[in-house]
Amino acid sequence: MNAPLIASPTPTPPCHAGRWRAATVFLTLLLVIGFTSGWSLFEQFKAQMGHLQSQLQGTSQVKYVAVLLDAQQAPALLVTIDTHEGVMQLQRLNSVKEGREDTMQLWALGQAGTTPRSLGVLASAGKTLRLAVNEAALKDVTQLAISVENKGGVSQSQGPRLPYLFQGALVQKAL
Repeated sequence: MNAPLIASPTPTPPCHAGRWRAATVFLTLLLVIGFTSGWSLFEQFKAQMGHLQSQLQGTSQVKYVAVLLDAQQAPALLVTIDTHEGVMQLQRLNSVKEGREDTMQLWALGQAGTTPRSLGVLASAGKTLRLAVNEAALKDVTQLAISVENKGGVSQSQGPRLPYLFQGALVQKAL
């Protein structure tokens, strides 16, 4: 007699679906954290770039420099020109002061034979003075000079009194 075969229960394969689901949730969380971290870093970078650009715009951009020398070839005046702001800064390097009835006047000198152009009167006896300047006024200028004039300065047509008190080359900086 044949004994009926009893089917032995076959072991069921273990269910891995729970593990896959947990791994998927974990990796999704990692992606979200990574994305938000990257986005945060990007926003911080943009904010820093904006801050640095505003600082750069606020920084003086000196384009021209001149050191005016006295008769003994000693430095007397440092001139820096920021054409972006339209400002010329003059710093006295010596103690020469004009008399009560005198005024120092700044002149732009071009090639030989050209008429000097007045860039302004040094109205302050302080160590540093700022004058407004237009870059077009510096076109073809090779030197700057200071003359001593009667109080208030002289007109362009009258021209400077010679010899110049201070004189020096105007140099355009490499940017």
